[in-house]
Amino acid sequence: MIRKFLIERISWVSLIVLLQLLALILAYLDSSLSIDSMFYYVFLSLVISSLFVVIRYFKETSFFKELDLRDSTTDITSLPEPNSPFESFIYNEITSLIEQLEKDSSTNRLLLEQEKDEMLSWIHEVKTPLTALKLIIDRTEDHQLKSELMHEWLRIYYLLDQQLHKKRIPFIENDLFIENVELESILYSEIHMLRSWCLKKGIGFDVELSSTHVLTDVKWLSFILRQILTNAVKYSEEGSEITIQSAVQKGQTILNVTDNGRGIDPPRDVPRIFDKGFTSINKHQDQHATGMGLYLAKKAAIPLGIHISVWSTVGRGTTFTLTFSKENRFLQIQGE
Repeated sequence: MIRKFLIERISWVSLIVLLQLLALILAYLDSSLSIDSMFYYVFLSLVISSLFVVIRYFKETSFFKELDLRDSTTDITSLPEPNSPFESFIYNEITSLIEQLEKDSSTNRLLLEQEKDEMLSWIHEVKTPLTALKLIIDRTEDHQLKSELMHEWLRIYYLLDQQLHKKRIPFIENDLFIENVELESILYSEIHMLRSWCLKKGIGFDVELSSTHVLTDVKWLSFILRQILTNAVKYSEEGSEITIQSAVQKGQTILNVTDNGRGIDPPRDVPRIFDKGFTSINKHQDQHATGMGLYLAKKAAIPLGIHISVWSTVGRGTTFTLTFSKENRFLQIQGE
């Protein structure tokens, strides 16, 4: 801060030094002036000027140092009182800027809340004709047409579902209901939703659950599994099988979802698949991927105390592993 203070007042310092040099030059040119007396005058002037600069430094910077020591989140009333006209000017500028920023922030929050509510309302309204459309598809007798319509219906349903949970994730802590849930019922419910797509690709499921219950929120766990299962079906080869296994390791429930698809290619993309908007279009050129499913699954897993990891081999398949927290550790996470 000292350096900045001196740089801002370089014109003052230069003027003081210039006046002292001028006095010495006059003493040198004018023989009637004593050079020793002039040196003494210059010395005293420099001492007084230095003391003046030091005093002004501490006086003028005390206001700003007090601002730096305060929390940036404090309100306007906590700002230090100005001690000079210059500080009053700075004080007024800062307070007016903070007031404007607080006003803009409040307006933006209201707009975001309004936009979120409108989006949620729109999604729920769209789900009504979507449900009616599914009933119409179920009555279709042409099995080939029914399969194709269900596949497209499923894509629309999952896109809407992603948008709904995307809007809810920032407030997920307010939406959690923790209970002891049965993994089998959740898994079979999600598999049943994918039935038409799996029949079309000839994909089967092998479910072996050694650990059958976990402490979690059923709605958000269903959403996480939905993203992983749809990803597994999407990238599995026709006629292949998806294996789902659970076990207990070191007091923690482990759930593995393994497909026999092409794997993640190139392998360097593995750490990036949970990044927002990331889509790998190498080889398969998937134009419809949004890059949001796994990102939202990862975001939703954090407050649930679920760790998601992935292992993949090109040409052999991919395994997603969900590691659930121990009950005591989960309760500790919730308490934080």
